[in-house]
Amino acid sequence: METHSGTPRQVRPSRSGLSVRPAERLCYGVGAVLVLSGLVHLGVFAVDGGPWEGPVSWRKPVTFGLSFGVTLIAIAWVTSQLRMSHRVRAALLVVFAADCVLEVGGITLQAWRRVPSHLNMETGFDSSVSMALAVGGGVLVVLLSAFAVVSFRRRPGGPAGMPLAVRSGFAVLLVALVSGAAMIARGVYLTRTGHQEDAYASTAPLKTLHGVSLHAVLVLPALAWLLSRTSWSERSQRRMVSAAVGAYVVAVLGSGVWGALSY
Repeated sequence: METHSGTPRQVRPSRSGLSVRPAERLCYGVGAVLVLSGLVHLGVFAVDGGPWEGPVSWRKPVTFGLSFGVTLIAIAWVTSQLRMSHRVRAALLVVFAADCVLEVGGITLQAWRRVPSHLNMETGFDSSVSMALAVGGGVLVVLLSAFAVVSFRRRPGGPAGMPLAVRSGFAVLLVALVSGAAMIARGVYLTRTGHQEDAYASTAPLKTLHGVSLHAVLVLPALAWLLSRTSWSERSQRRMVSAAVGAYVVAVLGSGVWGALSY
């Protein structure tokens, strides 16, 4: 492209292209490893057996490996649509990736030791792992909340429907963060007051709400991206994204009501 004076002008590459920044590449790689860890432990469960539910089971390294891996990949991709400093975003992504490794690593370690990972204060080591996981959870809340704030302060980029999808995804993700914090707070309270078994059971009512709302930040932007690859008009794409957001909100509300009634 040339200016009116005939001097060449550099055109910044589009973020919708194939270019992947180092921090994103790191997150994609780490996320893939975490997903693979979850799948490997699914195989371990198939061979070793044991209960699927409960505080001591192979379910936790499976579900947490898959969930954290997918979420890390999703956040790395979705935040590329945010209008923020590349350096700040890269730094936040690196910390987020490290925190995901901490969470999955601690949970996996305790699964192999055949002891509960969360809310476990039986020994000094178990308490250290449990507290590290709790602190890591707090870091996740801060990082993801920061990305959510950025998405609402400045309109995200991307194809038609993507701004709404990203903002809605982060808004629903905040519900997951609040429900997760509520589970930890309730469990810690019961543990500190001598009700260890009740602490393990107390997280069950909110697990569905937490799980459903956690992945909106991937599902909704992915839908917007897929719609942008169709021949539909931008108006139709935005309507479809709006309908999907409405359906997701209904699912979250339903999960919340069920959790409240079961609490």
